[in-house]
Amino acid sequence: MAKASKRRASGRFLLRISPGLHAARRAAARASKVSLNDYCGRKLAAPIGGLAALPSAGAVIERAAGVCGAGLVGVVVYGSWARGEATRSSDVDVLVVLERETSPSRALYRAWDEEPVTWDERPVEPHFVCLPAPSERISGLWAEVATDGIVLLEQDLRISEYLARVRREIVAGRMIRRFSHGQPYWAKVA
Repeated sequence: MAKASKRRASGRFLLRISPGLHAARRAAARASKVSLNDYCGRKLAAPIGGLAALPSAGAVIERAAGVCGAGLVGVVVYGSWARGEATRSSDVDVLVVLERETSPSRALYRAWDEEPVTWDERPVEPHFVCLPAPSERISGLWAEVATDGIVLLEQDLRISEYLARVRREIVAGRMIRRFSHGQPYWAKVA
């Protein structure tokens, strides 16, 4: 039996990632006011766990970063899958949140569709949106995401902070869920 070599690791390695993911990590490092190297080191040293560590979630995050690049703010899974109510025919709804300067467009959807992603054999349906400005009216989509969304990735805490604001509006009774012809919608209460 050969003795195991006790070489000390150099601490250097090369990691090949998609240009979009690289741009997203570079933007996140810039927003955190650290170098890309320090940012990646911190991410690699962080505890692994939670939903984002699942292979399907990782594939969704990587695809979003590849499509959106530096314009990506975060990714949130929501809808029937997040609520635990998915049926055999359900897809997985994913909110891909962009910087306000990056407009959601058909081009983003076409780029996503070039290499569709699945989550445990379910099709992933992206919904590209910009993070609303604090002064903007809260939409029904954001109210829905605030009640059952699971944040998979965010560059900073802006998505979580916005979702918390929406939940406070709901708890205060300033937004309520109503139904019309069996379909839910959110309404602002005056």
